[in-house]
Amino acid sequence: MTERTRTAQIVISDRESGMPFSKGLLASQVMVTGLSPSRSFQVAEEVEIRLLERRHASVTSAELAATAIEVIRELAGERYATNYVRWQQIEHLDVPLVILIGGATGVGKSTIGTQLAARLGIVRVIATDAIREVMRAMLSPEMMPTLHVSSFQADTALREPPTKTADALTLGFREQTAAVSVGINALIDRAADQGTSIVIEGAHVVPGFFETDAHAERILAVPFVVSVDDEEAHRSHFAAREDAGETRPAARYVAGFEGIRRLQRYIKSQALAHGIPVIPNHSFDQSIAAVIDLVMERATERAAAARSVPDGTRERPGAAPDRTERPPGNHPGREKEGTTA
Repeated sequence: MTERTRTAQIVISDRESGMPFSKGLLASQVMVTGLSPSRSFQVAEEVEIRLLERRHASVTSAELAATAIEVIRELAGERYATNYVRWQQIEHLDVPLVILIGGATGVGKSTIGTQLAARLGIVRVIATDAIREVMRAMLSPEMMPTLHVSSFQADTALREPPTKTADALTLGFREQTAAVSVGINALIDRAADQGTSIVIEGAHVVPGFFETDAHAERILAVPFVVSVDDEEAHRSHFAAREDAGETRPAARYVAGFEGIRRLQRYIKSQALAHGIPVIPNHSFDQSIAAVIDLVMERATERAAAARSVPDGTRERPGAAPDRTERPPGNHPGREKEGTTA
């Protein structure tokens, strides 16, 4: 590229104050398709080259979008181009996104949650562990013992011994989840009342324990469960945590690994029973792409439903189609001040 093309500036003519084209901004928008940051920036660079080759001082938003779609299709494929088209159509969805990510300890919920929030421009990311910590400060171990142990140790804090046919760990976890779900439902209520998008992630996001239907007209809820089916792959996640310098010792998770796997089976069964998608986390790139696909599908369905119903007569949105087990690969927040909370 010549010195002239490197220093040339392209203005987006129909944006406020003739905002200049930005590779970084476009790359962040392209990441909504599910592409990695590096590939998104590659797309943005190619878009800039093509715009400069036209030797026009300005471009419209529609022309920029068309060029971006063309480049995405050529460099990444039709799937990602389709997601970008969907993003263009639903960027101004008039309700907040409430994304609920469940799954057992160590399956990658936090990583997926923070990355998803960054790509969708959602600035509020809340872990259910934070909710539990607040509740621990208010409720003593004598009042609510299961709140004061880890999810995979909940059987050690039951007030009464279970019956012979009952699974003590599942019973303790259910009691713990029921308590934490009070906070989860309060966050969902707040998102609906304030119109703010949020990502809620954690082991206590268990289908059947949180309520979104009451706010179906005011939010777009996208719940899903993350799983790691391969035991050794799941176990390796805890070693990776220790290598990354996390304060939580991996040995405690390894010691409780059998319980963690049992809880994963229970959480997946709850997802299947309530028609909530289960997304296997075999590789991060594939999993985040599958999650992006899911969010785009739900947002597109919501936007299409809103367009098809005349103003003032909109009906309560129906239940989402059952897509319980989604192989990997297969909206936007209303706030844009930052990435994650």
